[in-house]
Amino acid sequence: MVNENEEHPRADDGAAETGEGPASSQQPGLPARRRGRLLRRISYGVLGLIGACVVAFAIAYILTPVPSSQQVNAREQLNVFYYADGKTVIAQEGTNRQPVPLKDVSEAMQQAVISAENRSFYSDPGVSLKGTVRAFWSTVSGAQVQGGSTITQQMVRNYYSGLSQERSIFRKLKEVMVSLKVNRSQDKDTIMEQYLNTIYFGRQSYSVQAAAQAYFAKDAKDLGPAESAYLAATIQQPSLYQKLTKNNRAQLEERWRYVLDGMVSAGNLTAEEAAKLKLPKPVKQKEKNIYQGQVGYMVNVAKKELREKHGVTDRRLALGGFKVVTTFRKPLMDAAVKAVTDNVPSGMPKEQRVGLTAVDPKNGEVIAFYGGRDYLKEQMSSSFGLRAQAGSGFKPFVLAAALADGKELTDTVDGSNYTASNGHVITNSGGARYGYLDLVQMTRNSVNTAYVRLAQEVGNSKVTDMAESMGIPRSQLTDNDADKSESYALGVADASTTQQAGAYGAFANEGVFHAPHVIKSFTNRKGRTKEVQTEGVRVFSKDVAADATYALQQVVTGGTATSAQLYDGRDVAGKTGTTDGGAAVWFNGFIPQMSTSVSIFNSKSPNKPLDLQGYSAYGGVLPAQVWRAFMTEATQNLPAEEFPSSTGYYTYRPQPQQTSETNAPDPGPSDTTEPSEPAGPPEEEEPPVDEGEDPEPMPELPDEEEAPPVEPNPAGPGEEPPFQEPEVPQFP
Repeated sequence: MVNENEEHPRADDGAAETGEGPASSQQPGLPARRRGRLLRRISYGVLGLIGACVVAFAIAYILTPVPSSQQVNAREQLNVFYYADGKTVIAQEGTNRQPVPLKDVSEAMQQAVISAENRSFYSDPGVSLKGTVRAFWSTVSGAQVQGGSTITQQMVRNYYSGLSQERSIFRKLKEVMVSLKVNRSQDKDTIMEQYLNTIYFGRQSYSVQAAAQAYFAKDAKDLGPAESAYLAATIQQPSLYQKLTKNNRAQLEERWRYVLDGMVSAGNLTAEEAAKLKLPKPVKQKEKNIYQGQVGYMVNVAKKELREKHGVTDRRLALGGFKVVTTFRKPLMDAAVKAVTDNVPSGMPKEQRVGLTAVDPKNGEVIAFYGGRDYLKEQMSSSFGLRAQAGSGFKPFVLAAALADGKELTDTVDGSNYTASNGHVITNSGGARYGYLDLVQMTRNSVNTAYVRLAQEVGNSKVTDMAESMGIPRSQLTDNDADKSESYALGVADASTTQQAGAYGAFANEGVFHAPHVIKSFTNRKGRTKEVQTEGVRVFSKDVAADATYALQQVVTGGTATSAQLYDGRDVAGKTGTTDGGAAVWFNGFIPQMSTSVSIFNSKSPNKPLDLQGYSAYGGVLPAQVWRAFMTEATQNLPAEEFPSSTGYYTYRPQPQQTSETNAPDPGPSDTTEPSEPAGPPEEEEPPVDEGEDPEPMPELPDEEEAPPVEPNPAGPGEEPPFQEPEVPQFP
């Protein structure tokens, strides 16, 4: 038996004896347990942090919406302006973005973009973890590292509003969230289409279609592998690669080969096919300022009409996408520039401007105009934006008002000097005095005194109504109480060449006025097209139009504008205009198919006499010469049409001036007899033409502006007296 009270040796006795008892053996184990506990705590902390991040990420994912709107920049497109043929481009302005559906982009182009930017595009969730980490590090450290954004991320950044291009962690995090959601909500083809329609390729091209046109002058659907790889290569550094040079060729070709290699790896090309390809050479980049010459004037006046007449806001114009067909005919626009540059002295002071506008009287289309020397040098159009006193070019409004009021061409008006109620004496050019003149005689010779009296008989208010109905705004007619003046008939109100061409078009169109306009049609970004058609307004009868036109024909056949006669002998009617002191000179003329107005005036000092480099400052000289040069070109393919006959007016017989005022009308000599010469020299003789500065001889001047008095010729027997157009008195 074992004695329970007997002491037995314990397993730890030996340990104690050897110094390895329990106390000594447990000391080294304590730090290990502590380290274990510490590691467990760290692990739990990391797991907790990861969990918190996952939860935070999930919350952020849930709370981050996909923006409901595009960035304004992503929607901006080009506005394209065309000449009247609807094919010839005047200008393309705005953001060069031409969106196309993915089916209109070649397979090679789609594959090249994937190879260059995101080779896992069709398999990734829309973001790249490795690339995102690199991007975060780049943002935090400021270091420039290789980008890692996927095609989806790039599209989201460029396409949706609320995602700017700034470098911040929060923007990058939002981009990742939106990209993940977009990848789940949209198919890859839709993402690719939006990407290709927003990414920048260089050469001001913000879509693949725009880039295909800018680099290779073809559509995106026609791009081959070599061209596609080139465009895909430019996405990385568009400013550097937009032009192929000897300095960047090696770098560009290396990038281009990288894209091709990716296409080979993806099975889009064989290695043999890729090896045969050569780096394509893009077309020459166009760097011309699009607004040079007349282009800026055309674009601006078209945009102004879109805003004011068709309700297109500035915001919609800025977004672009409009295709605007103007009324401008390119051959006639070129003819207008040529007529001015070939005839107007080049040394003329810069503040002196030339306006020219041609209108189709049947519909009011402005088919040509001259805006100025160069839009980049003088932005205000001399045919639309600037105006000058109309001078005697206003008298046809008085004539039309009188005829519409019941007057007849055979009715006579006193042509003697006229003393206004304020004591101002209105005279005729050179002090010439007349007896009674009928409406044709006073129009042919532009007799100031007779027209002042005619306006008084009819009433200035009726003249104002007539001029307004023919397109001259009432605000211009009544400015400074011009319509209250007794010299109102002499053209103290301002007008532009476009307004005058439109107004005279009513005579050419047998009394029906069409407001001048510059747009034939326009198509908005949604593809909706509006055809522009103006409704003509009858402002006077056909008989009034025929009688007024007959009187205005005599101005050209034997009055103050004989230099406007066309070489083919077709019917021409019109009226010259010269303001007091020669500060503005006009010729407004028309044929049945076209009405054209030409003016030369001071844009800064409206009362300062013109310096025409040797030409006389009269409407029948330079303006008529420019008019004839333009119309000679403009009528090349137009049949010669005749004006309607007047309502039974007798064959025109010039009326001689009287040496003393008389109350009895004088029938005048027969139409084969020219009036006798004026009694004395005009107030200002015409200076000689400086043939050294102007290559073309001055046209033959008409015999006179006004019927001369029966007095000896001051120039001597057999010599032609100096020509003088009546001046418009200053507005008293």
